Amino acid sequence: MHSWVQTLLKPEPVALMVALILLVSLISGMRRGASGSAKHLFFFVWQAIAVIVSLVLAGRGAVYLSPLVRDWLAARDIAVPKEDLGALKQFWYTAVTSLRDFELLRFGVLFLLLYIVMRVVINALEPVLFGLLDAVLPARGRDGRGRGGSPLIAGTASRTTGALIGALLGGGRAFILMACLFVYVSVLPNAFGTDIIRASALYNKTASELLDPVAGDVLKRGPVITQAVEAEFRRVLERKYEVIDAAIPPDIGAAAAAVTKGDKSDEQKARALYDWVGTRIAYDWDKADNYVERGVWKEQAPEDTFKTRKGVCIDVARLYAVMARSVGLDVRVVTGVGMTGDGGYGPHAWNEVKLADGGGAWIPLDATWASSGDWFNPPGFDKTHIREA
Repeated sequence: MHSWVQTLLKPEPVALMVALILLVSLISGMRRGASGSAKHLFFFVWQAIAVIVSLVLAGRGAVYLSPLVRDWLAARDIAVPKEDLGALKQFWYTAVTSLRDFELLRFGVLFLLLYIVMRVVINALEPVLFGLLDAVLPARGRDGRGRGGSPLIAGTASRTTGALIGALLGGGRAFILMACLFVYVSVLPNAFGTDIIRASALYNKTASELLDPVAGDVLKRGPVITQAVEAEFRRVLERKYEVIDAAIPPDIGAAAAAVTKGDKSDEQKARALYDWVGTRIAYDWDKADNYVERGVWKEQAPEDTFKTRKGVCIDVARLYAVMARSVGLDVRVVTGVGMTGDGGYGPHAWNEVKLADGGGAWIPLDATWASSGDWFNPPGFDKTHIREA
């Protein structure tokens, strides 16, 4: 106990937050007295139980329902219409097809919905439980007497008991704070403020003696889980472009047909389109600088890129995808990071094309980089392009 008090008394941010929580809870308990503090303690414990039960049931329910929802959506044979779609339809087809195809997203949505349902059901029981609690611990009136008129356990004894219960509540709240900090540091080890948290003696003692033995093995995978979530949302972004660009403008379709005229194999068509896009579309440095320096992003459709003959990597990749689909190729826009001139990596986009007549293999290509060399399925492509998926 002495060592815990010593860590709590050290003047650092985490210890100060915990001390403030304990002090406020103790004073509040003293003011409420024994009866009021007991009700707050019951409410605190009830809420903790409700959260734990809801999380467990939602997790198990999501695991059970996820494959059922996937199979049900797959049986619907949902296909994105080859026409211009409004914003609402774009959102609908992106959401439905992503739920069907992306397991982590589907689990997350089901988990959230089931958790909300569980909390609604459990919260519906609160009036009954609190009514029973009121019968056992009657509320203190303004005159310090109970509903029946008999004196309550008041004065110093009531305030002392209330303060003790308040301190217990403060300990529970402080533990929740420490648990939240533990999850934050474990899942996002390089995020804002993590250095300050790790420097706290109180946090380190709580984490090593109480939290890590229980959840450490799970949360050590936190960064991996975070990367998986980021990758899943990146796949949803890629799906969004597939839905938005499902319609093929006539002029782009005609150009693609002319470019691939006489080509027989999928690889020949893919190569011809790569050469055409790579030599016709100039990199829009003004657009890139606007985004990097001012945070201003100009969204443009493939038809805009086709007409202006300018665009950044995502614009080039989207135009290539639309042209490739118009001649029957199975293609996708890939987002991730690409190697920069200084040896680092930065956000980038490119394409993958399926060679249906060549064994069904997917090959990568980067028409944006065509002016710097041959980036049509070259050896070592994955060393310069890292797909975050």
